Amino acid sequence: MIVLAFDTSAAHVAVALIRDAQILKAHREEMSRGQAERLMVLLDQMLAEQNSTWRQLDAIGVGIGPGNFTGIRVSVSAARGLALGLGIPAIGVTRFDVIKAMNGETGIPSIAAPQDKVYVEETSGAPRLIERSEAEGLGRPLQFDPEGFNPAPLIAKIAARRINDPHPRPAPLYIKSADAAPARDAPPRIVP
Repeated sequence: MIVLAFDTSAAHVAVALIRDAQILKAHREEMSRGQAERLMVLLDQMLAEQNSTWRQLDAIGVGIGPGNFTGIRVSVSAARGLALGLGIPAIGVTRFDVIKAMNGETGIPSIAAPQDKVYVEETSGAPRLIERSEAEGLGRPLQFDPEGFNPAPLIAKIAARRINDPHPRPAPLYIKSADAAPARDAPPRIVP
């Protein structure tokens, strides 16, 4: 089974290709902008380096967040388009799933967020965004993904394990609303 995975939910483009749970290639580039332009180039290069083609893929694993609003949309839309065109499943994997795969169930999967806040996923409820001080008082240690870590190999492995499970099309995991706000000015009036 060959699974291609990628993630742009933070200031990076992370990609990986696995065959039967063995990592063939993994790469991560730091970037705060330009993920949409760089993602497909990296995927093409990786497949070519491994003498693989798009048609050989059995599934696509995609990081669905939480994280950067625009970055998540880049990955999810790319995964859904590729899956539709190739006739293979696209399987969404949260960053919380990746942290749990790295650390087991020993703590609360947590993701640093702007303004000294933290995305957390407690066993008792849905993911949420809270103040770091509140997160530190939850009773179990916080487990963060390491800085510079490439989540794509674990996304690929998790997707491979879930390939036969029922799963909806990947959708962004947004915990907070976008930072962008609509204009406050009244729309212009057209005068005949």
